[in-house]
Amino acid sequence: MAVRAVRGAVQLERDEAGHMNEQVGELLAAILERNGLTPDHLISVWFTATPDLHSDFPAAAARKLGIVDVPLICAQELDIAGAMPRVVRILAHVESDLPKSSVSHIYLGAAAALRKDIAQ
Repeated sequence: MAVRAVRGAVQLERDEAGHMNEQVGELLAAILERNGLTPDHLISVWFTATPDLHSDFPAAAARKLGIVDVPLICAQELDIAGAMPRVVRILAHVESDLPKSSVSHIYLGAAAALRKDIAQ
């Protein structure tokens, strides 16, 4: 089995912990589902959030989904003028037999505008 990296992002409507957990959970679930993965395939997951998000750690959503034995880390995105606000990004390292060209990178809602070249 190969190691693959899967990207994803979602733009939150507001900075509230419950909303963040719901949206990030939906994103992580979509990444797993569309790539035929289970939490057992996860090696590690990086979460980043834009500097305007303060209500919770994005990784808390993974823990609420029962992903408890996978290393998770959160970091802050660069504060770039004109960047899309309230965005959480995911970079998941997974074990998968999918070829790189078949990996589905998931950009939900308005975040699809971030990577039109790879958004599914």
